[in-house]
Amino acid sequence: MKEKTYMISAVATRYNIHPQTLRLYEREGLLIPTRTKGNTRVYTELDLKKLEFILSLTREMGVNLAGIEIILNMRNKMEMMQDQFALFLEELKKEFAGKEHLFEEKKNAIVKFSSSTLTLFKDGEKKT
Repeated sequence: MKEKTYMISAVATRYNIHPQTLRLYEREGLLIPTRTKGNTRVYTELDLKKLEFILSLTREMGVNLAGIEIILNMRNKMEMMQDQFALFLEELKKEFAGKEHLFEEKKNAIVKFSSSTLTLFKDGEKKT
C-alpha cells in the first residue's frame, strides 16, 4: 500500500499556516517534503509529525528558526545514540548469553569494608 501524502495547500490549511511558511521551513532545511515527478511538494505523515513539533516550538515556546534547527539536530543525535546504545546492549546480550554464572561469581567476590577506626600518620607520629 502506498503511503498517504498531502499537498502543500492541504497542509497549510490543516495547520493554519501560510504555504510560504512551509517553503521557508524547506529553505532552512527544517522540513524537507518529497517531490512528485512534476516537482510538486508532498508531505508524508512523518513530515506532518515533524511539522507539528516545529509548530509547537514556535507557537507555544517562542523558539526561533535557529533554535529549532539546534533542537532538531540534538533530537536526531539523541535518536542515533539511542539506536547505537540499543545495538550495544544486543551485542552484550549475545556475548554473555549463557554466562550468567560469571556475574554470580563476581557478586560473591565483593569484599565488604568498614572503617571503624581512623588512624592518621603525621611526621612519623601515629595519631588516633
